[in-house]
Amino acid sequence: MRDVRYARATAFASGDVRLRHRMHRGHVLGVVLLLLCAFWTATGAATATPAQASPQAADDTSQAAHLADRLRANPVYVTDQLPREIPHSTAPDFARLAKRTGVPTYVLVLPGQSTTNGDALLGAVHDRLGRDGLYVLVDYMGVTNAVAFGVRAPAADAETAALYELPYDAGPLRSFERFAEVVAQGGEKAAARAEAAREKYGSDGGEEPEQLYIGPADRENQSFLTGILVVGVPLLMLLLTAFVRRWRRRLPSARAAKPGSTKPRAAASRVPRGAVAGVALLTAVAIALTAWLTFDQTTSSAARTPTAADLSARVERVAARLKQDPVYTDPESPQVLDAGEKDRLRDRISEFGRSRSGGPVFVFVVPQMYEDESAGDPYVFAEAVHAKVGKDGVYVVADPLEGGISVVSYGLRLDNNHLLFDLPDSISDGDDSGESGESDGYRLSERLDRLMTFLDKTPRTDAPNSPDPDLKPEPIESHALRPLFSGDFWPGLLVGAFAALLVFAIVAGVLGIVGAVLRRRNPAPLPTAALPFEAPTDPSTAYLRRTAQTELSELARMFTEDQVPNPVGAGAEPLADIRAWDCFDSAMLLVDGDIDALADDDVDPASLVAVIVLARAGRAAFTGDTNNLCCGLNPLHGPAVSRHHLRVSGPAETVRRRLLPVCQPCRETAIVEPSTVHTLRMTLPPGQGGQGDGERMPYEEATGPLPAVRNGIPQLIDKVREFVSVR
Repeated sequence: MRDVRYARATAFASGDVRLRHRMHRGHVLGVVLLLLCAFWTATGAATATPAQASPQAADDTSQAAHLADRLRANPVYVTDQLPREIPHSTAPDFARLAKRTGVPTYVLVLPGQSTTNGDALLGAVHDRLGRDGLYVLVDYMGVTNAVAFGVRAPAADAETAALYELPYDAGPLRSFERFAEVVAQGGEKAAARAEAAREKYGSDGGEEPEQLYIGPADRENQSFLTGILVVGVPLLMLLLTAFVRRWRRRLPSARAAKPGSTKPRAAASRVPRGAVAGVALLTAVAIALTAWLTFDQTTSSAARTPTAADLSARVERVAARLKQDPVYTDPESPQVLDAGEKDRLRDRISEFGRSRSGGPVFVFVVPQMYEDESAGDPYVFAEAVHAKVGKDGVYVVADPLEGGISVVSYGLRLDNNHLLFDLPDSISDGDDSGESGESDGYRLSERLDRLMTFLDKTPRTDAPNSPDPDLKPEPIESHALRPLFSGDFWPGLLVGAFAALLVFAIVAGVLGIVGAVLRRRNPAPLPTAALPFEAPTDPSTAYLRRTAQTELSELARMFTEDQVPNPVGAGAEPLADIRAWDCFDSAMLLVDGDIDALADDDVDPASLVAVIVLARAGRAAFTGDTNNLCCGLNPLHGPAVSRHHLRVSGPAETVRRRLLPVCQPCRETAIVEPSTVHTLRMTLPPGQGGQGDGERMPYEEATGPLPAVRNGIPQLIDKVREFVSVR
């Protein structure tokens, strides 16, 4: 506008000059006055236009001109101010991705605060460059702005898709890659993709894209968890397998043979010794392999590791300009100092250099960010610039994005402590009243002028001094994650062992309680020596069913142990082997091959007693005891020790004496108190095997095979087989 108005004013003035030669001499004065008015108007218009323009517009124009020059040399420009996040050396990667869009693409990778209006900056750069294409602005987070000039490209939709589809840690390179991918799909597909991403990940969708990277703390957690599982799970398997195996053997429900079968389980079906240890070892290997494949992350960030050239590029750029001019403003950033303010600052610097104990002053208006080579520390940056410039003096770092000012003196007689601790906040941090801000450049010109006054009044020292020369930037953070099997993996092994023991203790306690309840409901068989004292003379049907199920289940369990009797009697104890098998087979015949049938009413009391006697005889055969006789007064008393003449009738009945086998307690009773022997004779409750009139009856009067027990176990076995075959 300024050039247009100036051209119009000049043309107008030139026209009047030509007209003057054709006019009458009498009108010379009027023409001169007219020319003076035209000149005044043109001059006023030319000077008023920049005064009325906003500072931001002027800054964008100067910033845009510099960026346009960079894009004229290369369509992809990556700033040197973000080496910790976007090293300058990544420019070829951005250029490679830019070719995928299918249209001329110009990429600017700048700090996020380089402009407050990205679209306006891209428009200004396009006007300066004069080339149509897709203009893209990228910061350390990703694509922030994209505008198409003179080409058909879904810039807005691609920007939306890249914003919503990727997590916040995707990084600028991946964000631009997604942007280029969507642009290449065309307008229709890009619009649909942007809408889908907005619906899924927008404020109404409620979903978030899954993060692509994990931090060092997450890797330590993964290592710790892996260590716990690698040791804890196999160890718990070993402990629980052995414990549960023993626990199940003690359970009444686990002592029975397979329902519906009269044959015991073969010993060959048992798990081979060492198999559990092998499975535990394979489990540990499988867990380690699965963890290695699942936790396969190798880096914690999308940022590339910068090279030495990336870290020194900005310092060298600033130092090279300071060698030519003591005032340097970063051309990539908004311009907060105009030409007049720079000239006044140079004059103040010259005055300070000529003053007593003064010296050179270098002012560089450059952003200070955590992503730069000095990690946002202005004193570290000043130290690096001083080393490159190679001249002592006062180095002033002014941040055009945040407005901060930092000062440090090298080799002058200025008190650095005074500069560091006594610099007024109004100079170092600006006006906190809210009247100053980014819109007016944080009043850097005014504050730098006050800084020069402050330097004039700074106390002098006796000798030149400099700050600590060992001031170093924060080390470049390595984004490589530690190996999975390191760090907290080793403590995890120990914790895994303790966790396995803790879980085992809890499980063992719970199973112990469950086992106690089950054993109380289904008690284990009584020892043989205790039978005469515990077995009732007048047992109830419930007692007989419970005892029969317990005894037969225990015999079936013994057949599942390693030493199964040989049915053909070819073992070391052939008679015992045959006896155990015959007893088990006969007892199973009475229940039709199903131990659970003992809980039904189909088995009468006499058969229940026969099952009990046979099961106990079979269990005794496992220990080598093949005694054929059991107590004739009460078969539930167990083995007999001898035969004895007994009076089996009551005092009011006709005297009846019989020669019966008796156990030791019954024999002693027959000798000491023979008149009371009849009270020891077992009677059966009413049932299918006895009389149906509701009265109890002596067991030897019952129908079925039970009365044969007085003659011995072999006779009982034969009677059972005969009874079952007839039945």
